[in-house]
Amino acid sequence: MKAEAARQSRVQNIQSTVTARQRSKSRKPVWIIVLVTVASLSLIGVYVFPSEKYTACYFFGSSVCVPFMDWLPPAPVKEYTDEELAANAVFHDLLLLPPVHVSTPKVAFLFLTPGTLPFEKLWEKFFLGHEGRYSIYVHASRESPVHASSLFVNSDIRSDQVSWGEISMVDAEKRLLANALQDPDNQHFVLLSDSCVPLQNFEFVYRYLMETNISYIDCFDDPGPLGMGRYSTKMLPEIEKRDWRKGSQWFTMKRQHALIVLADNLYYTKFKLHCQRGVDGLNCYSDEHYLPTLFNMVDPMGIANWSVTYVDWSEGKWHPRAFKDEDTTYELLQNISSIEEFVHISSDEKRDVYRVPCAWNETRRPCHLFARKFYPEALDNLLNIFSSYANT
Repeated sequence: MKAEAARQSRVQNIQSTVTARQRSKSRKPVWIIVLVTVASLSLIGVYVFPSEKYTACYFFGSSVCVPFMDWLPPAPVKEYTDEELAANAVFHDLLLLPPVHVSTPKVAFLFLTPGTLPFEKLWEKFFLGHEGRYSIYVHASRESPVHASSLFVNSDIRSDQVSWGEISMVDAEKRLLANALQDPDNQHFVLLSDSCVPLQNFEFVYRYLMETNISYIDCFDDPGPLGMGRYSTKMLPEIEKRDWRKGSQWFTMKRQHALIVLADNLYYTKFKLHCQRGVDGLNCYSDEHYLPTLFNMVDPMGIANWSVTYVDWSEGKWHPRAFKDEDTTYELLQNISSIEEFVHISSDEKRDVYRVPCAWNETRRPCHLFARKFYPEALDNLLNIFSSYANT
């Protein structure tokens, strides 16, 4: 009996050992389970809740996502009109154009003004010593300007009447771009007003614009009455409500984007017909919505979503604050030029604040290269302190 009991005990011990080994072999490492679970949930998430502009593959690198594509049913695709297909084909090719190789690329400064530019002497101080790296174009909509600086002589282009808040403002911008694009050396384009002044020296501005591959176009999804509230369903089917954006008209853009603006007739026509003042009970301003909406649809990753031209809207009026002679101090300009965060505020009752860090090639830099609006009387003050507040 004792022998039998000992034999059964040995059998039970062997069975226990085998069972333990089997359980040990069947237990999966925890990190593999977690990894598979996270990957699965991520794939499901990006498919069920896709970005408005990108497929699920944008969440991963394309080489990672491609093997999974056959497992997923096709994502919903927008049905394009013939005009949209043609426009998108042109825009796509323009974006793929290689940069034009020139020995000395130039920045084109596009001045949109009613007449004479009051700060020509200040701009002359900004440009001097940098000949061959800039071009100047002046669109004077009311009267021929009288130039105080020889640098601005022969810079006038054929101009037309411009009305605030009308499509004619966009027409003037396109006219300036069309003239500047005639020079293949012009690789970046800056829109400025007659009340704009430089905040940095030319070398800083030149490097800031030339050493990056984006356009500084302001673009903001404002849910309030001054943003989404200006959208009209007459923009359909080409422009959906989710595409609608708002932003400052004062831009800088690279050459490919300037070509897109000139090539576009489809979306421009929608704005010309349906983004007007006092139509259908709305006050829509094309210069605040056309470029932000266009590039939000065409190349959202190619724009900065802020403007490098500072404007002070703190007074809450229809027009920004204008700085007089007594306001124009070294401290004011130094404070503006040191801002590193661009702020958007929604126009609804919530007045939500959205902050965009200004990154230049992934490095925090000043947001603003220029500022407005300054009264002509501030010229002497600006001339006296320019070298002090401009970055050296």
